[in-house]
Order: sequence, then structure tokens, then C-alpha cells
Amino acid sequence: GKIVVCSCSEDTIVDKKGPISCAGPFVDKQQQSKDSVYFRDGKRRIDFVLSYVEDKDDRKQERRKLYEANMQKAGLELELEDKSESEDGKTFFLKIHAPWEVLATYADVLKIKVPFKVNDIPENREIPVGWLFTPLRLPDHVMHPDPDYFTSSFDSNKHDFFLIEDKETFFPNSTRNRIVYYILSRCPYNKEDRLNKDKRGIKRLLNNGTYTSAFPLHDCRYWVKSRDPNCESERYSLYRYWARFFRFYKEQPLNLVRKYYGEKIGIYFAWLGFYTEMLFYAAVVGLICFIYGVATYDNTVWTKEICDKDIGGEIVMCPLCDKKCGFWKLNSTCNSTWQSHLFDNTATVFFAIFMGIWVTLFLEFWKRRQARLGYEWDLVDFEEEQQRLQLRPEYETKCTSRRLNRVTQEMEPYFPVTSKCARLCLSGATVLFWISLIIASIIGVIAYRLAVFAALASVMKDSPTNKLELVGSLITPQLATSVTASCINFVIIMLLNFLYERVAIWITDMEVPKTHVEYENKLTVKMFLFQFVNYYSSCFYVAFFKGKFVGYPGKYTYMFHISNLRNEECDPGGCLIELTTQLVIVMTGKQVWGNIQEALLPWLKNWWSSRNARSHPESLYSRWEQDYDLQNFSQFGLFYEYLEMVIQFGFITLFVASFPLAPLLALMNNILEVRVDAWKLTTQFRRPVAAKAHSIGAWDEILNLIAVFSVVTNAFIVAFTSDMIPRLVYFYAYHPGTELTMQGYVNNSLSVFKISQISTESTPDPGENPAWFNSSVITTCRYRDYRYPPGHEHEYSHTMQFWHILAAKMAFIIIMEHVVFVVKFFVAWLIPDVPSDVQARVKRERYLVQEYLHNYEVDKLKKQLNQKGEEGQCICPEIAATVKHEVLSECLT
Repeated sequence: GKIVVCSCSEDTIVDKKGPISCAGPFVDKQQQSKDSVYFRDGKRRIDFVLSYVEDKDDRKQERRKLYEANMQKAGLELELEDKSESEDGKTFFLKIHAPWEVLATYADVLKIKVPFKVNDIPENREIPVGWLFTPLRLPDHVMHPDPDYFTSSFDSNKHDFFLIEDKETFFPNSTRNRIVYYILSRCPYNKEDRLNKDKRGIKRLLNNGTYTSAFPLHDCRYWVKSRDPNCESERYSLYRYWARFFRFYKEQPLNLVRKYYGEKIGIYFAWLGFYTEMLFYAAVVGLICFIYGVATYDNTVWTKEICDKDIGGEIVMCPLCDKKCGFWKLNSTCNSTWQSHLFDNTATVFFAIFMGIWVTLFLEFWKRRQARLGYEWDLVDFEEEQQRLQLRPEYETKCTSRRLNRVTQEMEPYFPVTSKCARLCLSGATVLFWISLIIASIIGVIAYRLAVFAALASVMKDSPTNKLELVGSLITPQLATSVTASCINFVIIMLLNFLYERVAIWITDMEVPKTHVEYENKLTVKMFLFQFVNYYSSCFYVAFFKGKFVGYPGKYTYMFHISNLRNEECDPGGCLIELTTQLVIVMTGKQVWGNIQEALLPWLKNWWSSRNARSHPESLYSRWEQDYDLQNFSQFGLFYEYLEMVIQFGFITLFVASFPLAPLLALMNNILEVRVDAWKLTTQFRRPVAAKAHSIGAWDEILNLIAVFSVVTNAFIVAFTSDMIPRLVYFYAYHPGTELTMQGYVNNSLSVFKISQISTESTPDPGENPAWFNSSVITTCRYRDYRYPPGHEHEYSHTMQFWHILAAKMAFIIIMEHVVFVVKFFVAWLIPDVPSDVQARVKRERYLVQEYLHNYEVDKLKKQLNQKGEEGQCICPEIAATVKHEVLSECLT
């Protein structure tokens, strides 16, 4: 009743259509470990797995036959698991092993660095009071899984130069699967006599359904170590020490992450961890500024005047919309004024300047951290040029023209200029069309705000929400409109994102970028440009346009000048509190939705796909089948992680003057984000193919652009969105009496309008005014602006105070920008990109590498000469002179 398979020779592919005969011993399949990562012989490691479901399509069968034959010609060894041995009884698994000869050949081609000597440079990185950080440390075998070596690019002709103790373990698993994937992505599936270059690569075979998946194996189950003593169980170590939430306070085992997943994923987690560390300082300062706003609320004169029934209660304000809005009293905005003061206070200016400097420190210190990682991970001499030399298989297959490369003097594929320009024009037009859709949706949300505010103002004029406990008194038409509009805007944002992601990938594929680096950069620019407009446009509207072009009661401005929708005014407490509301809803909503997408959805999909295996625990649920049931980590997986964090970075820098608690929210999210990303990568996804990268790529430039732009936006928010500048102008230039005081500021900031001069189109409908309003007694109303009162010779024109305030705002913007930019550039100049100790170690290592290579070549030449001399062969005089010179130099030394 047991399944018995035989151990075949290395060159045999198990035939799925008929019985097989082998001379080797039989292996009891039920006795094999579920975590076996080896062929049936228990010696050859599985470097990659392809899966497929057999169907009646002869073309797919022919493709598989040719592709597997070409893989064997490339030197790969294959072994097939029949569908009868799979858990579902339908799926075939083709296991691939790369022997030493193949690994050595392609390691030479890809210039992979390997060790040749143990690093004997002493490490001098003692941290003062390091014992304080002991609770944050991980065991040394987790933080440093391998010794530190001097490395050099592998040369297949110098095997004895490198530290090769065991050929089977010399190349790490991440390097092995990277080499195999390189072969698979270029292996053709046509016959040699056919010159159809389009038929090559595992990606095309996956897209046309020939194979259902292709992936390297995890080395064990994540919750328990492998029973095989030869298996490293690195996945288990990652889960135990890194991928659990309760390890959030521990440092990340970045060296182990790099060893298991490759440098590209390691760089991402290093950046995310460093970003989270730096957020801690911004969050502390932001929290202090918020506490300052809470503590100083009772000391602010203008809030007391607004809430005072004898001051704010006696000021009648003009209607905020046409027809459906009535007159109202200023003290009704007491709650929103208190909320606004929490964020609109003196500390706001300090925090905006602090964040401008913090951004620079973050980017500069990250460069230093990145340089240190580059040295530790052997990326110092790794240049993007090495990746640029590796053309994308899709580019090679779609290019029908070839030309001579002036550098390499070899023929290479290329796209004609006309074809390239046509594709770029179509791509640009598509991006502009989708950005226009975003702008149209924003206009729609603005129209919603205007229409709904009028309706809510009419419905809520008798304050029916006051009957609600706790929050009833806080709900106003302005707040209800702002919150609902923000929620609708968030839904539109997520919907447009969902649609545009697929469009961006399609138009980037259509452009046919030449290399993987170029492909990622093009996709990054398209996605970020769209996301920038999509996420930030509503915040820009509230910050810089809302309430700025409303006119005054006798001459209101209307949307598009043809509609009956009057331009939206700010909340009576100011536009800053509305910007805060918009920022909190969009930023928090995105983070919550993102975590649900990242954690919950993969878990549910894996739970559903593996339900049959869980119901049959007695069956052999092999390592490749377990990984097959996991989610595929796509080539865009890391791209979306970067995009999510960069969008968050924009929220906490571009609009941080309106919400000092934004860094604190980002910090709490990122503490969770690090562990969620680690958990899903370790437990819910197949092992991704390892890839090298020496930096975060195009995201570095995007972060720098956001950093510069954030200085401008925060200066404008403080100047034009908050009431900071008008208060300072009043305090120093327009205060009553001889003493500096803020008394009378509220009355000074409101202009007067004669009610009888309000146009018929703007007059409230009968029944819309509150019961206390008596038109025969109350003849004027107030509005937020600096204009001359009725009866003045310059009636309703801007006062001189308005121009003084405008001049002060412009002066503040210029001064703040110049101060912050000067400090930014000075800090950037002061902090070197590469630490001095790293520079010294890099130079020392390069010197030693050259010295050891020189000595190796000399020793090798001596051995050859001695061997020829013993055999009595003639020695070339030039070679003999060279060796004599080297020996003499050594003696003199």
C-alpha cells in the first residue's frame, strides 16, 4: 500500500507516460522527510521547481518537451514528480538542479563575488554604554550567520584561488537560484533549426499556461527546523527571530535576510528599519508640539473671545452658502476653534522647520548606512552597469534590428528611434489621461462638498445632533461634509489605484525597456507620478485653494462662473483643521487598508488553497507542494512596498505643519509594517528569486525631490492655511493700546457687511434663519476678511492691514525657505556620504585583493616553470626574466 519510487541516474528524466526501470535501489517515499530539498538520491539539491497540469493541448506538451531538452543541453539536471504522487493528483513538479560546472560557468559570467580569504581587518565599532541595548540584540549566530571574508569576482580558471571547501555548499542557495533563473529566463523552447527568437524564457511559458509556476524552494517549514542535518533551516530562524510581531523591539537580522532572500530584499528591510528609527525622533518632537497646543489652549485670548457668549455670542456671521444657510453666531464654532488650536499654534512653525532639517538628516544618514551595507555585503564595486549589460529577455525577443555596439564591438539588438518615439508618445498620453481622471474626480468631490454642505446646513439648523451623547455637540455641517467627502475621496483614490496599476504595467511593457533597471525606473516614475496626484491632490486643494477665492457677501465667486455652486469657504475654525481631517482619513485609511491587503488576503488565499492538505495529514505533503500552495511573490512585490512607504513619507513631510502627530502615526504603522512584511514574506509567499541591488534605486531621487518640495509646501501652509501670520501682524502692529496683546483680535479679523445689500440669490430662504434672528434689529453680519465697512469711501475694498498681512506671509515664506535650505545644504555638506572607517576599509581591502591576486599569479607561474624545468622543457627567456625579477623583489623586500 506504500508509494515506492526508484532512484534513477543523474541523466534520467522520469517518464510520466509509462513505467520506469532503474538499476538503483528503491526508496520508500513515505519515509522521506516532508522538508526534503534534495533529489531522490539525497545528494543533489533542488535549486528550482517548475509545475504544470497535464492537458490535451499538444502545443503545450511540445513546448515543455523542447524547453526541458534545452535545459539539459544548458547543463541543468532534472527530476520529475508524477501527478500521482502530488497531493491534488493533478500537478506535475519538475525539480531542477544546477551542478558545479554550470554554477561555476555562470558565476563567472555574472561576476559573482566569492570569498578567497578570511577578513583579518579588526572591527572597531564599539558603542558607548552598549549594555543599554542588550535587550534589543539578537544572538550572534543570527546577526552574523557567516564569517567576514575578503571577496573577489569568481573566475572559473582560478578554482584554487578561492576558499572552496565543499562545491555543493560553496555558493549560497540564494546565488544558486539566481543563476538557475538566469538560465531559465533565456532558455528557448524551439528547435535549433528554427530562428524564432520570440520563443524563449520561463516568463512566456508561464504567461501562455505551459507551466503554472516557477519558484525556488524554502529550506524548511517556518515553524519547525528541518530534520535534515544538512539543511540550514534559515527560514525557521527568520521566523523565530524576525517575522513575529512580539519581536518588534528587536533589531533586524539583516545579514541573514540578505543571505536567504538576496541583497535587493535586504536593502529594502534595511531602509525600512532605518526610516522607522528616524521616525522615532520626529514623532517625539511632534508629540511635544501637540502637548504644547493642549497645554496652552486656556491661555489663548482669541479662543476665549470666540467662546465667550458676550463676545462671540454677540457676533452675527453671514451665511456660508446660498439660500439654504442662515445667519449664525460666532460662538457656535467654539469646539472647532479649540480643535484647530491643537495644531495651529506657535509650535507649528518650529515643527515645520524641524521637519525640513529632519528630512535632510534622514537622507544623509541613510547614505552613510547604505555605504556601510555596501561594504559589508560586497556591493562596493557593484555598479548598475553590470545589470545594464544584462538585457531583458523580452527586449531581446522583440527587437528585430541589430547594430554594432561601439564599446563592446559586438552586434546588439535595438529599437528604431521612430518606433521608440511612437511608444513613448502613446505612453505619455495614457498617463496624462489618467491624471486628468484624477483631477475630474477631485472636481466632483468639490461639487459634492458644495451641494451636501447646503443640504446639511438646512437639515442641521436646529442642531438635531445635539441629542447624540458625547459627540453630538461636535458634529457641524462643516465637519460632516469634510468627513464624508474625505471618505468618498479615499474610496475614489483606491479605485483609481486598482485600475491604474494594471495600465502602468501595460504601457511600461509596451515601451519594451532595454534592461531590468530601466524597466523598474520607468514603472517607478509612472506609478509615483500618478500616486502623487491621486493621494495628494485633495490635500493640496484644502491647503491652498479652499476658502481662498470666495469673494465677499455682495460679490461671491461661483464654481466655473456658470453654476449656482458657490466656492467653498473654510470651516469657521479655519482651513487647517479641515486639512488635518483630510490628512488623517486618507493617511490612516491607506495604512489600514494596506495592512489588510498585505496580511489578511494572502493568509486567506493560502488557507483556502491548502485546505485539502490539512484534511489529509497522512499524505506526503512535500516541500515543493507546500511552497506551491503559497502565494507567488511577483516581480512588483518589492516595488509596491517601496511605493507605499514613499507615499507615507510624502504625507509626513509635505503636510506635516497641519498635523504634528503624523510622524507618530507613521511610526506606529511602520513598527507593524516591518513585522507584517517579514511575516508574509517568510510564511505566506513562495521564496522569491534572489536579486542584487546596491541602493534603493530611483526611490532615492524621489525622496530627495519630496524633501525639497516639502519645505515649500510647509512654508505655504503656515503662511496661507494657518492663522499664524495674521495673529503675529496684529500682535506687533495692530494691537490696541501701548502693550502687546491679542485682545480684540477676533473682532479685528472680521469684516462688516450690510445685510440689505446681500443679493436675492444669496439671501436665506424663509425658515432657514434661526429663531433668534430679527432682521429689523440685526442689520449687519460679519465675514472672515480684511475689507472696509459699508459707508467707507473704499467700501468693501481690501484694507491696508490685508496688504501688510500678505507682505508678511510672502516674507515668511522667503525667510523660512532660505533658512531651511541653507541648513539643509550645510548639513548635507557637513555629513560625508561614506563613513571614514568604511572608506579606509574599502581601500585596505582593494589593496589586499590586488596583492593576493598578484602573489597567486606569481606562485602559479613559478609552479609551471618548476614543472617544465623538471620535465626538461625549454623555458621562454621573457617568462624566466619576469620570475627572476619577482623573486629578486621579494628578497629585497
